[in-house]
Amino acid sequence: MKKLFIYLLFIFSIFSQMAFASDIKFVQVTDVHYSRNNEYSEKVLKATVEDINQIEGVSFVIFTGDNINRPNPEDLIKFTNIINKLKAPYYIVIGNHDVFKSNGLSKDRYLEIIRANNILFRQKTPDYYFRKGDFGFIIADGAKEIIPGANGYFKESTLKFVDKQLSKHKKQKIVIFQHFPLVAPFESKSHNTYKADEYIKLLGKHSNVIAIISGHYHTNGEKMQDGIYHISSPSLLKLPHQYKIIDINITKGFSPMIYTQLREVAVE
Repeated sequence: MKKLFIYLLFIFSIFSQMAFASDIKFVQVTDVHYSRNNEYSEKVLKATVEDINQIEGVSFVIFTGDNINRPNPEDLIKFTNIINKLKAPYYIVIGNHDVFKSNGLSKDRYLEIIRANNILFRQKTPDYYFRKGDFGFIIADGAKEIIPGANGYFKESTLKFVDKQLSKHKKQKIVIFQHFPLVAPFESKSHNTYKADEYIKLLGKHSNVIAIISGHYHTNGEKMQDGIYHISSPSLLKLPHQYKIIDINITKGFSPMIYTQLREVAVE
């Protein structure tokens, strides 16, 4: 009887942990640099969409900036029409190659074009929040639309937005998506982020951020700093053509487990 009790207690413990467990799988695609005048970039993007559609259990796809190579409305329309074939919903981060207000593609216009070509995409501002299950996700915009450049700049309004969302959703585990990393995979003055220390100081006020996922550097890099997992991913257009599958598992009483896998796309 005692052995049976211990066995039942063990089974109950397992099911209790399962009841307080959360997990999610999503795909990050970054630095696509699509151009309708570059036939190969179109082949890469189409092959990627087809490949992602073969993966089971994908909650959503996030494109973390430099989705098009030049701030051109026609390229953005074509880019959107291609990724509309994804079976999973997608979200968009704006990168430094995506916008240039003087050329007629401001951030507002950028998002307006995506909404016009995808009725399921309703975001109207480059900073936004969405939720999937027990997880919260923040898109933080660091691109400059007046004088674009490779250096990231998170405006005060963006930092206030991030701060507000982290406070509002303090009981959720939060993942932040942005084009520009706070912890770079390698040193580069031409690609660094202005006043990154202010952003990092803000994050120190909160305890619910588990990861910051970005692109921009066209390389793979992952580093834990102050309890936050900083993930950078390679450019899809650059050989070998890769995107990242990310699985997050949270069990009550344990630290979050984040698994990443680079997946290579075969382009004929």
